[in-house]
Amino acid sequence: MSGHTENEITIAAPLDLVWDMTNDLEHWPQLFSEYASVEVLERKGQTTKFRLTMHPDDNGKVWSWVSERTTDRPGRTVNARRVEPGPFQHMDIRWEYSEVPGGTRMRWRQDFAMRPDAPVDDAWMTDNINRNSRVQLELIRDKIEQRDRERRSASVPAN
Repeated sequence: MSGHTENEITIAAPLDLVWDMTNDLEHWPQLFSEYASVEVLERKGQTTKFRLTMHPDDNGKVWSWVSERTTDRPGRTVNARRVEPGPFQHMDIRWEYSEVPGGTRMRWRQDFAMRPDAPVDDAWMTDNINRNSRVQLELIRDKIEQRDRERRSASVPAN
């Protein structure tokens, strides 16, 4: 068995701003509530290898792993995978961006499988990812929309 999730949100902001903010890895701890730090390990062309470290969970455990993501700005997609999969046999994530009336739609598709010795199964992780993705997408939307409002108000000339 394997897990698959699809979550999306529409952000009332231009695609360029959404793209820039969501692909600025060094600022992910300010964009996502779950990440304590990001360490960029290597950049080659449009591919970045980096270490993500989460805030401690309810049991005090700090989760950390290495991922790799490749951006395709003309294609408005990002493909990512965990290089150090931890409890996953594999974890692949695809980000898709599209312009829609009222802003930008951002979609996350995650395909994964848990290792047989993982503490949870695919069904549990699917529910967990869906629950957490909604929270993170709403936070990201709110932060990007706030930044867009600030940019627009700063560009309005004073009378």
